[in-house]
Amino acid sequence: MKDDRSSKTRGYPWLYLFAALLSLGGLADSIYLTVTHLTGENVACVASSGCNEVLGSAYATVGKFPLASFGALAYFLAFSCATLGSFGHPRARVLLTIVVAAMLATTLYLLYVQAYVLHAFCDYCLLSAALTLSLSAVVAVSYLVRSTPK
Repeated sequence: MKDDRSSKTRGYPWLYLFAALLSLGGLADSIYLTVTHLTGENVACVASSGCNEVLGSAYATVGKFPLASFGALAYFLAFSCATLGSFGHPRARVLLTIVVAAMLATTLYLLYVQAYVLHAFCDYCLLSAALTLSLSAVVAVSYLVRSTPK
């Protein structure tokens, strides 16, 4: 007899593996920004010219901590949950949804700050936003795929 519970929770592990890969990209981006902030180095923008304005603004820190360090923590948590989710752990999948939702809300707020408050954009911040939007799409698709009858 086929275990109905495992077929529902297994789903499509490749979606979670893709989410884990996206999270690793965000983790690398966040670690780079954290290290450059802590060492006082300037980052080099490629597509825009506002990296130093954005990363040097009051919005780039929370107390004494660079905002990117919280991003690194969030991406690490998303990576961990996505990896566990690929092995069929339903609690990890729920936690991944919560973490990615919080990341998306933060990303939308920070995009607003860049566009309407600072009037400057940072390449690395935009990369992080793209990765978070992609993670959100993967999580949404994973729920759609699981809810469709087999």
